[in-house]
Amino acid sequence: MSRHITIIGAGLVGLATAFELTELDPECSVSILDPAPLSGASHHAAGMLAPAAEMQYQQDALVPLMRQSALWYPSLVRRVALAAHSDPDDPYVTGFRRDGTYVVAADSADRVHLAETRDFQESFGMKATQVTVRQLRKAEPALSPNLSGAVHIPGDHQIDPRVFGDLIIGALKNRGVEIVKRSATPFDVNPDDVTIVANGLGAPEFFPYLQLRPVWGDVLRLRVPAELDPLVTSVIRGFVRDRPVYVVPRIDGGLVLGATSREDGRGRPLVGGALDLMRDADTICPGIRECTIDEITAGARPGTPDDLPYIGIDDGTGAVVSTGYFRHGILLTALGARVGAALATAGREATADESGSVDAQTRATDSDSLADEHGSLEKRLVKGNELLARADDDDAPELTLDDILASTDIHRDV
Repeated sequence: MSRHITIIGAGLVGLATAFELTELDPECSVSILDPAPLSGASHHAAGMLAPAAEMQYQQDALVPLMRQSALWYPSLVRRVALAAHSDPDDPYVTGFRRDGTYVVAADSADRVHLAETRDFQESFGMKATQVTVRQLRKAEPALSPNLSGAVHIPGDHQIDPRVFGDLIIGALKNRGVEIVKRSATPFDVNPDDVTIVANGLGAPEFFPYLQLRPVWGDVLRLRVPAELDPLVTSVIRGFVRDRPVYVVPRIDGGLVLGATSREDGRGRPLVGGALDLMRDADTICPGIRECTIDEITAGARPGTPDDLPYIGIDDGTGAVVSTGYFRHGILLTALGARVGAALATAGREATADESGSVDAQTRATDSDSLADEHGSLEKRLVKGNELLARADDDDAPELTLDDILASTDIHRDV
């Protein structure tokens, strides 16, 4: 029986998947291939864990995935921190903060947009409470008194992907996981072993049928002067002249500004995007003017035609595919990691069962072989469902593996 699993890609999804593998099978060895860990989309992301605020029209199938992943996040953070010999309740260590989110409207037209969005969120059972500007500014005094409306979403939180990524790496080192700093090649996807491909936009190099496109976003990181820190404590999202903007506070006195989205192929920050973000952030939080700029970057996120991720098993190689998370990669990390680990562990155990079977060793015809492959896939999914529920006793899944894979089918026609 193969006791080794290889993961291609050391973004947050790949790292968290490696961690979940060590949880499911402590005896299994795991290695990760990536020339520059945490340098892709995870490096640029703001890290909003916002299943309510991230909801968009005509993306209904994404909602239960976001909600399930958000429910799994506290467990993931706690277990990673303990494995790294760290305090799971210290946000300086984990980057995880539960300060909630406010969504604000700059003018009357934005207020209409905000109200429609809130109605849509509540139609899915999300908690989004309208508050007055006075109530808003009592909680966040630095916000503009000229805002037109606000909604409080207490269940939408945040995590700093850079901090949490480093914490996972520490936990993985403690568990003997090897991170190999080199690029993967097609030879690393071996049908005789179990591989997880979680390298974002690089996945089509191994599976050309995956329809991924780079969606760029400009991101600013600011530094709040000591006399104003903290400028805000909650995540602030807003609509300004119908443009989205977010202001995400960091525990170390930083702020992250973002929300631009473009598909122009230009991999460096645009002046126009940075200007829009600074103007819009200034409209909702004038204290932004006093901050200094730490960095301006542009990150590419792997988008699919229907904006749902690709999570599943490749028919030809048996490899697990975990990519296409688009704007929701950090939020969906908890789900992608647990599902990917369950599929990979089930695949390894199914391979072991087959290797010990006389029938598997003496397949007589191609049709028998095909039947065995289909049977193995069914067994793998059954085992995967068992493993998905086993990962933690205090947060049993609302969704089954079949539910999740029905939405994330890597061979779906879109």
